[in-house]
Amino acid sequence: MHSHSIDQWTHDHVFLGGAHARNERRTWIVVGLTAAMMVGEIVAGWLSGSMALLADGWHMATHAAALGIAGLAYLLARRQARNARFSFGTGKFGDLAAFSSAIILAMIAIQVAWESIDRLMHPVPIAYSEAIAVAALGLIVNLGSAWLLRDDHDHHHHGHGHGHDHAHDHHHHHHDNNLRAAYVHVLADAATSILAIAALVVGMSVNWAWADPLVGIVGSLVIASWAYGLIRAAGAVLLDVNADEALETTIRERIETKGDRITDLHLWQVGPGHRAAVISVLSDHPLPPATYKRRLGGLRGLSHITVEVQLCPDHEQHAH
Repeated sequence: MHSHSIDQWTHDHVFLGGAHARNERRTWIVVGLTAAMMVGEIVAGWLSGSMALLADGWHMATHAAALGIAGLAYLLARRQARNARFSFGTGKFGDLAAFSSAIILAMIAIQVAWESIDRLMHPVPIAYSEAIAVAALGLIVNLGSAWLLRDDHDHHHHGHGHGHDHAHDHHHHHHDNNLRAAYVHVLADAATSILAIAALVVGMSVNWAWADPLVGIVGSLVIASWAYGLIRAAGAVLLDVNADEALETTIRERIETKGDRITDLHLWQVGPGHRAAVISVLSDHPLPPATYKRRLGGLRGLSHITVEVQLCPDHEQHAH
C-alpha cells in the first residue's frame, strides 16, 4: 500500500474567473443602484399619480431581479468553490445565472413589444415632459451601471496545478457570461431610454403619438436579439459545447508526435477562462501520462487535464 504523502498529485477544482471578486463587487453595486432607482420611481409615481413613473419603476424591478440573480451566482460560486460535491467546481454558476437572465430579458422584450403594439392600436395621451425626465434619469443610472460592469479584458485567468505552467499563448479571452448578462440588462435599459427620449422629443415636437410605440417595437427586437445571443453563449457552456477550436488544434499538434495519435479528445469550459480536457492517446511506444501533460505546458486557460495512454494492439502483436 502507498504510504507516502500524495499531496503533490492532488489538486483543487476552483475554476472561478480571474476577476471574480471585482465582478461580484461591481454587480452588487449595480443591484443597489437599480433597486434604489426602482423604489424611487415607484414611490414618486404613487405620490404624484404618474403612470409613466410607476410603469418604469416596475420595469426596473425585472432588471433588479435579474441583476440580483447575477450577484447571487457570484456569491454562491465563491462560497461553494471548494465543495467536493461539485465535480468540476462552481465555475458554471455564472453561466446558469446568465441563461436565467437571458430568459428574463426575452420576456421583457415580449412585454415591451406587446405594450407597444397595444399603444399603436389604442393611442393614449402622453405626458411628454414627465416621460422624458423619467427616461433621462433612468439613462443616467444605466450608463453608470454599464460603466461599472464593463469587461476590461486586462486581467489574466489562472489555472490550478496539473503539471503545467500558464505562460501566455494565442488563445482568445473567455468571457464571463454572468457579467455579460448583467451588462446586457443595463445596456438594454439604457438603449430603451435613449430610444424613448428620441421618440418622445419627436412626438412632442410634431405631435406624432405613434413614434413612441413604434420605437418600442424596434427596442424590443434589439433586446430579443441580445437575449438570443446570451442564451446561445450560456447554453453552450452548460451543455459542454467545445467552442475553442484553436486550443483543440494546439493540443493535437503537441500530443501527436512520433507516431502518437489522439483517439478521443473532450474539451469543455468549466469556468470563465478555464477549460478541462480528457485525452486518450494511442502509441506504439507509450509514455507516462505525465509526459503528455508536460507537452501541454504553457497553454493558458487549460486548467484540468486527464490523459489515458494505450499501447497500439498491432505493435503488441508484433512484439510477440
